[in-house]
Amino acid sequence: MTNAVEQLHAVKAKIASAEREARREPGAVTLVAVSKTFAAEDIRPVIEAGQRVFGENRVQEAQGKWPALREAFADQMQLQ
Repeated sequence: MTNAVEQLHAVKAKIASAEREARREPGAVTLVAVSKTFAAEDIRPVIEAGQRVFGENRVQEAQGKWPALREAFADQMQLQ
């Protein structure tokens, strides 16, 4: 498991705890993973761990890496 995946699990656990404390429905909070400055190979394990919403702030950077990651999204969607 990569450090990013470990961090993802930790953040999701904190979100779930906060949802319970606030008496919100599970899944009421959407985690937006910021993927700017990370290479596609660094993002792939996070996609494989179930993260679906990402944020980028540079269109050129996103255009360069996200086409290669579409396959990872498709593979994960087929597994669900």
